[in-house]
Amino acid sequence: MEIVRTPDDPAAPRRLRRASLLLGFAMGGFFDGILLHQILQWHHLLSGVQTAVLGSLAAQVAADGVFHAIMYVIAAVGLIELFRARPAMAAPAARPRWGLFWIGFGVWHIVDALLSHWITGIHRVKMDSDIPLAWDIGWVLVFGLVPLLYGWRTRNGRPPRSDGRGRANALFGLLALAVAAGALANLFPFRADADTTVIALRPGATPGAMFEALDGTDARIVWSDPRGSVWVMSAVPAAKKLGLFASGAMYVSGSVAPSGCSAWLKTGGPG
Repeated sequence: MEIVRTPDDPAAPRRLRRASLLLGFAMGGFFDGILLHQILQWHHLLSGVQTAVLGSLAAQVAADGVFHAIMYVIAAVGLIELFRARPAMAAPAARPRWGLFWIGFGVWHIVDALLSHWITGIHRVKMDSDIPLAWDIGWVLVFGLVPLLYGWRTRNGRPPRSDGRGRANALFGLLALAVAAGALANLFPFRADADTTVIALRPGATPGAMFEALDGTDARIVWSDPRGSVWVMSAVPAAKKLGLFASGAMYVSGSVAPSGCSAWLKTGGPG
């Protein structure tokens, strides 16, 4: 029996390249949002915008959600292009496009630094730093330029002329070291106000359950908004923070790390 083969799609290689770039770009955004917005809690998307309704914690968290939704759309487009590029991946001479993926990953961080950190100023890498420019530059060098340069050298699916595997291992080691260093810097902040905890209650929740959970501790109220939905407290025991979620909290700064994106909130700012 003669096997009938469908003709190759001439656009498939181009779609594969586009998919690799888009997925790398989206993963760069997810990496930034999940690590800096949620785990380390160094900033929100609009941390530098503290005017009118955008200064509220609810608006800041909502903006983060919109940002992640946009990254989902970009990733979905990349996955669609990857699906349509199946003929290119099935070809015997097909090569992985990880180089283009890392180009997209690095481009995200460079674009974010230029637009978000320096042109519009809607946030910086570490909002509570005395030298935010140093954090901005260090971040874009490690997570922007290094992946971009590595991706450019391997964009055709071939490793660099020298020991490509060793260089790849060094790259991943550098990324892991940078993440670990950032986490340690956040876990042991050199700040006098690192004891401050911001607690945002879920809609409809009352502060009574929160006070009951903190009964018997040295926790003290520093400030609250007029509606009683956001509270700034000091001396909240670390062991009690996760339990506050069961008492009506939807956000507790320091529940993953002692310092976070709430550290730059001031009691005189908009609530």
